[in-house]
Amino acid sequence: QVQLVESGGGLVQPGGSLRLSCAASGSIFSIDAMGWYRQAPGKQRELVAHITSGGSTNYADSVKGRFTISRDNAKNTVYLQMNSLKPEDTAVYYCHANLRKVQAGLRYDYWGRGTQVTVSS
Repeated sequence: QVQLVESGGGLVQPGGSLRLSCAASGSIFSIDAMGWYRQAPGKQRELVAHITSGGSTNYADSVKGRFTISRDNAKNTVYLQMNSLKPEDTAVYYCHANLRKVQAGLRYDYWGRGTQVTVSS
């Protein structure tokens, strides 16, 4: 069984910062890509940021220069530092991991349950 558990969401004023964390645990051999997605009410889930096992990153245009994704491979944890937050960043943020349970095995996609981020004055 594999679990992804997010933490760090909450209510913040515009211009503020939050740091999200997501720890993967369970039967994991290796994690390839990890990422953060978000879904606002009435909208589709969208990619926020993505990081490979080698550290290559990509970001949605709407968060470039404000958000930074990083990971600690030894801890199977991915982080999202969010600065200069805007009301339009309000959404449920979901952690994603693409991983292998055994060496040279199939890759599987796992999702966390999500953490609410609300940006409001």
